[in-house]
Amino acid sequence: MNAKIDFKNILFLDIETVPETESFDKLSDEKQELFALKTQYQRKEEFTPEEFYDRAGIWAEFGKIICISVGFFSSFDKEKVFRVKSFYNDDEQIVLTEFKGLLDKHFSNANHLLCAHNGKEFDFPYIARRMIINRIELPTKLNLFGKKPWEIPHLDTMELWKFGDYKHYTSLKLMTHILGIPSPKDDIDGSQVSEVYYKEKNLERIVKYCEKDTIAVVQLLLRLYNLDILKDDEIISV
Repeated sequence: MNAKIDFKNILFLDIETVPETESFDKLSDEKQELFALKTQYQRKEEFTPEEFYDRAGIWAEFGKIICISVGFFSSFDKEKVFRVKSFYNDDEQIVLTEFKGLLDKHFSNANHLLCAHNGKEFDFPYIARRMIINRIELPTKLNLFGKKPWEIPHLDTMELWKFGDYKHYTSLKLMTHILGIPSPKDDIDGSQVSEVYYKEKNLERIVKYCEKDTIAVVQLLLRLYNLDILKDDEIISV
């Protein structure tokens, strides 16, 4: 990576999402029909809409955000200090409002950037859509209406790894492995989040998982710029 970048201007983030209700039968009849239509090509004839509903969290129209973990550098000169914070609640509107407050207060300048892994395809549009659904005004960094591609303040570690190859998908777990970064996937994975949330009712466990992914994102960007990754004592939870 040759382009200069100021790591102190970047907010790293990861989100965790779940289906909006615990089970398919708790949706209204109209929402059940809409979900069936939305997923008909993914399901084909292999799954009924009810059987497929455990994946509903990947769509902003049928899911909700339960956690947004963020990280930022408070120091990046002689010593690195990376701070991690999470916004989480069963009430999605609280999560989104608190996250918007952070963006508006601390990450709204022209030189500020948001960074996530596969963020341009998932995290950033998902947050924006859920804010609109919850009638929350979009913060500057998520309001892309009328902006040109080079004006969009988003970094995506997966996109950087593509090097122009639009067909290439590389998971966070695979990238951390091949780049020699300690894997964040040492507890649960994304497919288990819904069960941990609705069955175990263990939101705290999900928050820890989300924070590990956020740390993994910053480690990836450091490696992409051929910089030393963070040590444990350089990471502070706030």
